[in-house]
Amino acid sequence: MSDLLSSTKPAVRIGALMTALLAACVAFQLNASMLSPALVSMARELQTDDATIGLSQTMFFTTAALFSVFLPRLSDIIGRKRVLTGMLVVMLVGTVVAALAVNVDMLFVGRIIQGVSGPVVPITLLMLRAEVTDPKRYGAMMGLITAVNGGIAGIDALAGGWLVTNHGFRSVFWTMAVIAAVAIVFVVLWAANSQPSKGTRMDWWGVLPLVVSIAALLTAFNEAGKLAAADWLLVGGFIVVALVGWLVGPFAGRLAPTLGYLNVLRIGLIGSIVSIVIMALVGVHSLPVLIATTVLIGATYAGIGNIMLNGLGIVLSPKENPGFLPGLNAGAFNLGAGLSFVVLPAVQIAVAPAGGTSTAGYTSAMLVGAGITAVALLVSFLIPKPASAEVRPAETASAA
Repeated sequence: MSDLLSSTKPAVRIGALMTALLAACVAFQLNASMLSPALVSMARELQTDDATIGLSQTMFFTTAALFSVFLPRLSDIIGRKRVLTGMLVVMLVGTVVAALAVNVDMLFVGRIIQGVSGPVVPITLLMLRAEVTDPKRYGAMMGLITAVNGGIAGIDALAGGWLVTNHGFRSVFWTMAVIAAVAIVFVVLWAANSQPSKGTRMDWWGVLPLVVSIAALLTAFNEAGKLAAADWLLVGGFIVVALVGWLVGPFAGRLAPTLGYLNVLRIGLIGSIVSIVIMALVGVHSLPVLIATTVLIGATYAGIGNIMLNGLGIVLSPKENPGFLPGLNAGAFNLGAGLSFVVLPAVQIAVAPAGGTSTAGYTSAMLVGAGITAVALLVSFLIPKPASAEVRPAETASAA
């Protein structure tokens, strides 16, 4: 128990910091996931089609990927609390613009502005790392914060569906705006500032080619497919998933310093691959199997893999440039999220019969996702071991 209680900061201060950081992550995650049930309604009320509304989602993730490349590093230089607060304020402005949208172009503008908040999660983890130095305690807290990145325990999708049904899609944006405003107040009052690279000049010329490359790649893929209508069966499944992620996340984060970040990451990736393959081959024909594999993916991806990847970005970053890897990781995450709205539906449509749908289309899209995850598993063997963030066996035995 002594390792959990030991900290250079008062427990009350750490609790207030965690509240502020969790509020910021929740505010960001709602922008990413709460709109899923509203897409069809948005297309109808703004007099456009599903493909165009799907493009607004890709625009959000595109902007999130672009700003994730450099904002974490900028936060090292000018202050993490300042950058996090600024991102949340800009996100709030974009949310209001989207809520007031009278046409799809105005919606695009709002979603693009919201995307500036892309690196909220890595910046909050950097802020937490600066305050909590004990590996086990940090791992558990990191797991809780990063679990939010997989969804707000399904409440986001459920609440979004209820709001759209009873009050229209604009109510979703107004709800997100209120939560963003609360998060801003919490961060201003309780978040601790850290500025490890004060006085360093930002390498803007190094940022430029990365931003241009990501923008060009996403723009090219945007032409390749379109978004299908929201699936309420999947919405219900997601309610069961982030619950699992929230339960597994802190446990996985606590386990990482002793079992090893890379080992836990690979367990999550292998579990995700197996779950997706079973879902693709069996789950499309069986509702019980579909539900079971959805729960497994919630545990293996949201609860283990995603959390370990975010944690590795923090613990492997060089001390002189701590925002570098978290920024690249957040950029890659949002890049993948944006591409998923065009690549996987394109595969589904290409395999499905003309003018209709078939399980073959869904199966093919899922198997492509499993293949991409398998590549990620192979690439994980190129990641160095974060020895400084892990507890050696002798230390574990002495702590016991």
